[in-house]
Parts: sequence; structure tokens; C-alpha cells
Amino acid sequence: MTYPIRPIDEAEWPAFSGVLEEAFGWTPHPTQKERYKAETEFDRTLAAFDGDVIAGVTSIFSFTMTVPGAQLPVAGVTSVSVLASHRRRGLLTALMRRQLADIRERGESVAALYASEATIYSRYGYGRAASELSFQIRKHGSAFVKNAPQDPELRLRVAKPADVRAEMEQLFASVVSARPGRYERRSQTWTGLLADEEFDQRGAGPLRSVLAEDDRGVRGYALFRIKSSWDDNGVPDSELKLYELEAADPAAYALLWRSVLDRDLVSRIEAGTRPVDDPLIALLADTRQLRARWGDELWIRLVEVDRALTARAYSAPVDVVIEVEDDICPWNARRWRLTADLTGAECKPVEDQPDMTLPVTALGSAYLGDGLLMESLAAGLLREHTPGTVRALGTAMSWSPKPWAGLTF
Repeated sequence: MTYPIRPIDEAEWPAFSGVLEEAFGWTPHPTQKERYKAETEFDRTLAAFDGDVIAGVTSIFSFTMTVPGAQLPVAGVTSVSVLASHRRRGLLTALMRRQLADIRERGESVAALYASEATIYSRYGYGRAASELSFQIRKHGSAFVKNAPQDPELRLRVAKPADVRAEMEQLFASVVSARPGRYERRSQTWTGLLADEEFDQRGAGPLRSVLAEDDRGVRGYALFRIKSSWDDNGVPDSELKLYELEAADPAAYALLWRSVLDRDLVSRIEAGTRPVDDPLIALLADTRQLRARWGDELWIRLVEVDRALTARAYSAPVDVVIEVEDDICPWNARRWRLTADLTGAECKPVEDQPDMTLPVTALGSAYLGDGLLMESLAAGLLREHTPGTVRALGTAMSWSPKPWAGLTF
């Protein structure tokens, strides 16, 4: 059977969101549904129809995302869902193929997503391109190294998040280009981040904020909740749940972390998503007190290999011929010569013998600067025809700081 695919209009939103709720086992509060609807770009939705029934859906947020050395328009893929009654009928593949064609037609060379299941998206050319750590820190083991940065001009200000939204937005906009994977936030994104109804709190208390500032303005902020608790002996045992900590410089960053770690009546701190190279790791005097759990974060798909590889910066010179395997986007499936140095890059189709043959997923994984090219070579997942060229490409595509988006979309 074939299932017609097209964008939905606003009147079809209830059926569209119903597929999401069924597929994800999610029962949102009506206010949460309205927030998500407000973020939806209806012209960038896709729905697969079985008669009058919407059986599968996907959507895109239009982002400007930081990549190594640049900021690009990126398609933020989200809401990928198929009804259980229509699985294994090719709906997902049809939706993903149509979506990638639409992304290309719109002129975006890169797509990004957070994977609900890690086994799904490599089938469609996405590679795991960023990782994250979740921290658990006991307050008694949170001392900093002696030479931690300080600035006597800095001071802290406690404020209700809604009252300082504009200041936080401005600070975030000033740091978004510093790390690959970060993306510029729209007004609706901030509204969802700062939402503080009872169902948003999930028993962890109201959203709180503290700002680091000097006479020139805000240099950083932290967003958190405190789940208040006392043990049977009356000893305080509260947990602080950190959602965001952003800073424009090391001194503001250190001061904000100290404010979080030294909070009265709190015995432990949980930070749900942090970059794998978070400077906190270097600041802690005893890193063994930091309990960290690894997880995958952004997945990247190169929709047009040549444009994507030309758009980013490189950490070292490289000149290689890459044979790309890509069953979903056949316009990528050919040989490309990538020539790059610290001043720029060029990627052109060629007929030369390849230095390596690799799936497009491998390029997506490496694109933001934290790829696994050498690991993939060792695992036999790509082929090197000219010795040393995979290492050369991996070195050139590497980047510091490591990629991290920091907020699920």
C-alpha cells in the first residue's frame, strides 16, 4: 500500500498530536499541548495518511546551529512517530525520505535530531555526533582546586526566572556560538524552558535562578529546582536539580557553580545534561566525587555532503578523496575530494581513486568535531584505501570544545 504524505494544516493538529501521544506513551497536560502547538511550524510538518487517518508523522524546527567555525541553517528533526497499528509498512522510511528531500529543496545541508531510540536513525544516514554527561555530586566532596578563577567585581543576584528572562536570553545569545551543537532559541523555546506550572515542577519545587553580574551587566546564570527533604533524624537532605548553567567567562562560571554547590540544606546536586568536556571536571579538587553517566545527544545527517563539508572549519590541513555510501540521498553517493586548511575548505565531485570508502553516517558523526572515524575504521565499518588518510581526516574534523546542544528539541 501507499500512504499519501503531506504537511498538515492547523485544523489537523489534534490528530497529529494524537499520533505523538500514542507512539510515545505520553499524556501531556492541555497547556503543554498548546505550548508545543505554538512551536510547531505547520509548513514543516509531514503526515502519512491511511484514508482519513493520520498514521505517521514527523516535523522540523528551523534552527541556526553552531558548527565548527560557523553558524548554519539546520533542520531540527522532531516528532517522528508511527502508530503501532501501522508499523512495518514502510511509513517511517517514506516519511524520512520525503523529509530529507524537502530539507534539500529548502537549501539546508545539515539535519539534526535527538534519537528516542539509538537503533533507528542510522538507517536514514544519521550518525551520533555529540554526547552528554549527567552529573551527581555530593556537597561534601565539591571543593574546587586552589587556583579556581575568581573576580572580585562579580556578585550574585537571586531572581525569579520570569523576571530576568530578557537578561538570560541576552547572555545565552552571547555564548551560543562558542560550542558546536548549540542552536539559537526562539521565543517559544524560552517559554517552555521557563514554564513553571505544577505539572512542570514534577514535585521538585518552583524554578529558581541566580545570576552572576558586575557593573556592566549579567555574565552568567543558573536555572534549577530544589526538591526539599529531611531524613528521619531531622537532618536536611534536599536535592538541587540543575537545568542550565551558562556563563560568558571562567570566573562567572566558577562562581555560579559554587552558588549551586554551596546551597544551604542541599546535600546533593543533579545536573541532567552537561557537555563531556564540562570545565567543572577540571575545577573539582576531587574528581572521584563526581558521579557521571554518559549518554548520546545530537545525531547529525549530511543532506548535501559537499555543501556541508565546505561550510565548516577544520583544525588541520587535509586533502582526501572520499567515496560516500548513501542509499537514502543518492546525490551524495559518489566520490568527493575534500581539500581544507585553516583558512577554508573545498569539496568537489571527482572520478579519482578514493582514499577511503565510508557510509554517510560516519561523516555525520564526525561533522561537529567529535567523530569516531578511527574507531569506525578499527571496527571495520569503513574502508581505508590509502594508509593514514582516515586519521588525517579525523584530525582535521576534530574540534574543541566538544559538541553539545544542551536542550532537547
